[in-house]
Amino acid sequence: MTPHDLLALATSLARDAGELAFEGRKSGLSSVGTKSTATDMVTEYDRASERLIVDRLRRDRPNDSIIGEEGASFDGTSGIEWCIDPIDGTTNFTYALPNWAVSIGVADQHGPLVGVVHIPPLGETFTAVRGEGALLNGVRITCSTTTEISQALVCTGFSYAAHQRSVQSARVARMIHEVRDIRRFGAASIDMCYVACGRLDAYFEENLHPWDIAAGALIAREAGCRLGDFRGGTLRPAEALVATPAVFDSLSAMILRASAPTDNN
Repeated sequence: MTPHDLLALATSLARDAGELAFEGRKSGLSSVGTKSTATDMVTEYDRASERLIVDRLRRDRPNDSIIGEEGASFDGTSGIEWCIDPIDGTTNFTYALPNWAVSIGVADQHGPLVGVVHIPPLGETFTAVRGEGALLNGVRITCSTTTEISQALVCTGFSYAAHQRSVQSARVARMIHEVRDIRRFGAASIDMCYVACGRLDAYFEENLHPWDIAAGALIAREAGCRLGDFRGGTLRPAEALVATPAVFDSLSAMILRASAPTDNN
């Protein structure tokens, strides 16, 4: 398969899984549980979405590797790996809020190759192929041209662990007066795509997982964003900073200042 064949398959899978989850949510939830903490939610549709994607991949691409948030794990021999978040933003999904997505990233030996983030309630599909730019519903997108950090609309996320949320919210309180404003939408893949299309100027979060960033990071990079960890190194699940290039360094410095111990600590 060419990268465009892989993109077509990933897009089809994301849309079919998204339709399954969206229609299921309309009919109501019968099984809502938790995972890492009491606030880390999982539903029957997280599992059903992942099962649909994995079953079709095992049928059509049996030699590929697969990693999924809900436990899918297959070691393949083709050199292609699929990283699946069947519902990114499960809390939003559970509360019938529109900011949730099916996120599928495809990587080869050179790194991220294809990314798809499909948001069923909004009818939006963000896509990218390495080296070919990023698209929203087939139309090319680019990040914003904001140059002043004081004018930047910044998005972040918080951990499921209460003690970590306390630390993270204190950091935001120390920096909110230095930016235009702060948003928190609750789905990392969507947040990255919103930076990619200029709806946000920057996004940062920590303690993520590979499936949270596998698709959104590629889409953001292909849209012209700068990506890294909080210190400007390589973006990784532990620390993700995505921004329009002109504000990246300023936001990085701001996050580090806001994270430093205070005299009261």
